[in-house]
Amino acid sequence: MSKPKAVVIYSGGMDSFTLLNRVINENYDVYALTFNYGQKHVKEVEVASTVCQTLGVAHKILDISPINQLMQSSSLVGNIEVPEGHYEDDNMKSTVVPNRNMILLSLAIGYAVDIEASKVYYGAHAGDHAIYPDCRPEFVNAMNDVAKIANYEPISIETPYLNSSKGEILKDGLTMNLSYEHTWTCYNGRAKACGKCGACVERLEAFSENQVTDPIEYE
Repeated sequence: MSKPKAVVIYSGGMDSFTLLNRVINENYDVYALTFNYGQKHVKEVEVASTVCQTLGVAHKILDISPINQLMQSSSLVGNIEVPEGHYEDDNMKSTVVPNRNMILLSLAIGYAVDIEASKVYYGAHAGDHAIYPDCRPEFVNAMNDVAKIANYEPISIETPYLNSSKGEILKDGLTMNLSYEHTWTCYNGRAKACGKCGACVERLEAFSENQVTDPIEYE
């Protein structure tokens, strides 16, 4: 009997890396989907490719970078400097990419319909709720309602970590014996992680909370 198919939106970050492995372990036939939307930290796309090759997971990288022309207000794609500090700081709002998850989910849902998958997974989590509206439960619930009626085939949007912190996600990954050297979180796409942007700060907190050392290099 064939496995049920699932699409996983896989950025290459530690949350989606944990999610990808969790869905694989739940015995789905996984189709990973990675987006290049013109983000400064495009290094995450390269990391995602390496991981999927290692795991033998079907993987598509979709170049939608021209849309960054419509999103220049975000420091992740525009000419604005990426802020430093914690996600709960007000200046982190500049890292919001307008309507990003609605766009990415819409494409992933279309892909799921095309390959006859019934579920789309993405790594929204509680640590993102303060700054990112498109990671909050009300957004996920509304998108789920739409995904069930937008096509002849109802698609379910799955967010297993929606109410989990980054530390709790990492703890789940560690129980799966995952190693995180092939993940990229930093919003700056340099050779080493900056350790100062909101993404790095939250990542380092998660490793500290679990009393393990982050295996990637920092500036």
